[in-house]
Amino acid sequence: MGSSLPDQQSSRLVRGTGTVVDDDSQVEQRPQVLKAQPRDIFAFFLILRFINALCVRTFFQPDEYFQALEPAWRIAFGSDSGAWLTWEWQYQLRSSLHPTLFGLAYNAAYRLMSFLHIPPPVVSTCLVALPKIIQSVFAAASDFYTWKLAEKAFGTNSKQSWAAFWVSVFSPWLWYCSTRTFSNSVETTLTTAALYYWPWDLLGNEKEDRRAGLFTRSAVNSLRMSLVLAGIAVLLRPTNLLIWLSILTLTLTRFTLDGVSPLRQDTLVVLVTEAIMCGSAVLAASVVSDRLYFGFWTFPPYQWLYFNLSQSLAVFYGQMPWHYYLSQGIPLLSTTFLPFVLVGLYRATVSSPSVSVLQSNILKTLSFAVLTTVGTLSLISHKEVRFIYPLLPILHVLAAPYIASFFTTSTTSAATTPSSKDQPTRLRHKLFLANILSINILLATYLSTFHQPAPINVTTFLRHEFERLHPSLLSLTAPSPSADPQPFVLFLTPCHSTPWRSHLVYPSLRARALTCEPPLQTAPGSVERTTYRDEADRFYDDGLKFLGEEVGWGKGEVPRYIVGFEGIEETLKQFLGSDGKEVGESVRLKRMWEGFNGLFNEDWRRRGRMVVWDTGVYGE
Repeated sequence: MGSSLPDQQSSRLVRGTGTVVDDDSQVEQRPQVLKAQPRDIFAFFLILRFINALCVRTFFQPDEYFQALEPAWRIAFGSDSGAWLTWEWQYQLRSSLHPTLFGLAYNAAYRLMSFLHIPPPVVSTCLVALPKIIQSVFAAASDFYTWKLAEKAFGTNSKQSWAAFWVSVFSPWLWYCSTRTFSNSVETTLTTAALYYWPWDLLGNEKEDRRAGLFTRSAVNSLRMSLVLAGIAVLLRPTNLLIWLSILTLTLTRFTLDGVSPLRQDTLVVLVTEAIMCGSAVLAASVVSDRLYFGFWTFPPYQWLYFNLSQSLAVFYGQMPWHYYLSQGIPLLSTTFLPFVLVGLYRATVSSPSVSVLQSNILKTLSFAVLTTVGTLSLISHKEVRFIYPLLPILHVLAAPYIASFFTTSTTSAATTPSSKDQPTRLRHKLFLANILSINILLATYLSTFHQPAPINVTTFLRHEFERLHPSLLSLTAPSPSADPQPFVLFLTPCHSTPWRSHLVYPSLRARALTCEPPLQTAPGSVERTTYRDEADRFYDDGLKFLGEEVGWGKGEVPRYIVGFEGIEETLKQFLGSDGKEVGESVRLKRMWEGFNGLFNEDWRRRGRMVVWDTGVYGE
């Protein structure tokens, strides 16, 4: 009679997990569920980051626009499009690969909307939003590969991998920065995916797995994918090389690693051969792309090293103490997860008998990559949190086991064995968890919505005003000489305080802003280098003198609008009151728009509300 029991009595499906549990309490995942799960996870992250991209409406750093979208705009719409190319592009310090991505998207979208006869104001709105949508895909891919990398380190469907999943979801830094068009954001995605595809079994123990190596087509293809992605990341940001040198060093030397290396001579030959082939292919593609973009042969990584090391120009943009990444960088990246990150970094350097040799070595290698990169970059005077952004997914993976063990505990049931990794779990320390997640949500909301929104909002106001006042000039082609629209706006703000053509859009919208080009023609350590003052410095040193001598208020050159932070209003009134005859008696400042710019700002020049003044010269 026992053999005739119905199937539902001999085995059952644990609801919501796709796990089949038989009467012997053995757990087996259904293959179709395992295949579907990554697809569902990626779809979840796509939706999350798409919403994320639409919610981020604040200004963070100018590189988001001037190192990506301005050269991309020029690629799409030509040299007469009004795009602002900074000195880095004039001296070939940046790879063209990153802006080419957005440039091709701009061009394709514009051609499609032109074919469909979409009204220009709608076209401009779509073009402004397009880079965010593209970047949201990269952000989702970064989250997805962080989860997959955690699965590779800790096992499929492990508590640790799901901890890494949720940390990515609730990270304030990722919400604030991952959908921004920084080269660091794409670098992070490429690095995380490359780490996932890397042949980590080379770090295992020969005594445990004699089959480890690059002996199958899938293993070699995975290695190629890793090398190509890593190569592109290095070309985008040369400092990314530090991560891969760290991983290669431990893979080849086994320094601090446990066990006996399974890396044999034939595997080493494959590794070196593929590295040369893939590196050469990526390098060739980059060189051709740069040749097409710049119009001559050049190699941006060399130019980057030359200007930043030989010319010491990086310090022109600020110097930070040696401990900046330790005292500020990693804490800002990790926020409330910092204690778990620190524990993960430390514990990864210590061998543990409770984990396999392979898992221990993977975590050691990841930790070594973090420490090496942070240590090396700490020797450079100019530091920014963004420079170590690619390490954040690694930090999440290292912190995941300690987050999982602190906030969850396993419970046994009739359906599981004590040793099963699929044991049901329950949350603990719920109040503490609720508090840190609430802090993260509040941080993400404030930073993406309320901290420095004015620089973005002001470009929207100016673009809409131009559309209202000049409906016949709403073309993205170069303006005809006969059109000659009046100067529309003068930005008297610290340089690069707002996006430029990627948000102003129309080339007929004539605009001028204060510049801050570095002293390229001065020698490091010279008096000229030390005493150099750019346009923005000179304006804030003596606004009246700068307006009188350098702005050029000649006939026909008075702008319709002036944009600045409210701290300069008295300077403008004094200048126009005392020297109004030079610019015409009709100049009368009137506030047309003002925008909230956050509760605080570390730069005193950007404090207060951002204001648009109408000079009153042109009327309606």
